[in-house]
Amino acid sequence: MELGRPAADECLPYYFQYIDLVPDGHIVELLERQITETAAYLAAFTPEQASKREAPREWNVLEIVGHVVDVERVSGYRALRIARADPVMWTQVDFNACAAAANFRDRPLKDIVAEYAAVRASSVALLRGLDDAAWERRAPEDWTLRSVRAIAYNIAGHERHHLADVRRQHGG
Repeated sequence: MELGRPAADECLPYYFQYIDLVPDGHIVELLERQITETAAYLAAFTPEQASKREAPREWNVLEIVGHVVDVERVSGYRALRIARADPVMWTQVDFNACAAAANFRDRPLKDIVAEYAAVRASSVALLRGLDDAAWERRAPEDWTLRSVRAIAYNIAGHERHHLADVRRQHGG
């Protein structure tokens, strides 16, 4: 099945700031490629570079990657709920509160990257296993992300957004 890009009715307009960052192509293949590309890019960071803050209240690389992992983990659950036609509204997640409560700054970057790779591999496995009906299914109108396709594109674009920040901060 050719998945195509999400339509305007598949999520709130806010999410297109991430979705629009995703190049054309098969989204699941892109998500899978991001695993090795992102891990290779982050492997070059020293512990000092990974923990350096651009400004006092800004996240460092450890926290940015940890945030990407948290968002993807929650997004994967939401994709599963839509794919399995579970109509019960999910609770909102305060990702800033999650980041504040996490211990990413105390962990080695290689451990957070390994967690990222495991979570992403889980997302890819879920998405690869979906049939056409699951990809076409829609959540209720009051959900912020209403399709598996919108979630998949949001995952890829959210990562691209945050890695662009890292590249800007660290030159690369």
